[in-house]
Amino acid sequence: MNATLAASSHHVHRAQRRLAPWFFNGAMLIICFLVLIPVLGTVITSLKDQTEVQRNPPVLFPCDTPDGQFSLSACRWSVEGYTRILEPRPSAGTLFGFEYVGRMISVYLPNTLIYAVSGSVLVTMLAGMSGYVFSRYRFRGRRALMLAILAITGIPLLTNLIALYRMGVGLRQTFPGYEERLFVIVVYVGFFLPFSIWVVKSFFDTIPRELEEASFIDGCTPVSSLIRIVAPLAAPGLTSAFLLSFVGIWNEFIAGYLLVGKATLRTAMFGLYDFIGQFVIGYQVLAAGCIMVALPVVLMFLFFRKIFFRAMVEGALKG
Repeated sequence: MNATLAASSHHVHRAQRRLAPWFFNGAMLIICFLVLIPVLGTVITSLKDQTEVQRNPPVLFPCDTPDGQFSLSACRWSVEGYTRILEPRPSAGTLFGFEYVGRMISVYLPNTLIYAVSGSVLVTMLAGMSGYVFSRYRFRGRRALMLAILAITGIPLLTNLIALYRMGVGLRQTFPGYEERLFVIVVYVGFFLPFSIWVVKSFFDTIPRELEEASFIDGCTPVSSLIRIVAPLAAPGLTSAFLLSFVGIWNEFIAGYLLVGKATLRTAMFGLYDFIGQFVIGYQVLAAGCIMVALPVVLMFLFFRKIFFRAMVEGALKG
């Protein structure tokens, strides 16, 4: 009897081990499909013209014939949305004979790139130095300061915007040469720095101290040891802090909307908001703008996906 139960349990266990990957992969495919449905809808909408967008009842793929049949040869794809955003114009002095004068490509995306790159670089540098200090040195108030930094990460940026807005107005009135762009970058650095410190510190904690002690024997100073030994080993953590900050600044809207008064310094998220006001029913234009804003971050995420996942996991568990 016991042998029969053991054999039955063994067969059940083997069946579970065989079926578990199928159930797991099937669940992941279903989740990915559900997540990608809005993205697919946005891409398809961006490739329609105004007539197809306004059809009632709406049709997902504009590939129907007059008798209602689906046919690939009848597809009516259009780049009207991208054309209205890019606004290409003939120009004899350019490489391809035309230039893009749309505000999204000429103003909003370059501004967002400046904010994201400069803010992320500063966050990475400051987080690297702070994380190294917290990881390697023991001083009075260290634990309280680390807990305070962790608590700051739970404060949303929205709660500080009124004070930041008043601060920006005061700076604008006090200093004639006040630069709004610099103020916004400082705000972004202050918001994304606390979490980045914890992420980078977790990577420094994994680097053995013996490596630094051995470099001291070879004649390295603490600074040269940090630059030559520790920093290269912590490069994944520093890269992770850069990526997390870059994605956060790139997708941020409310601070760039309230703290920037000049239209020439607005971000891409404000550009999308501006399109909502300009093209009330031009959903293909809005969808094309969403694709253009999301594409750089998606490509960067796919290129650095291993580092990004490592930052999310190790930053949450090791700290």
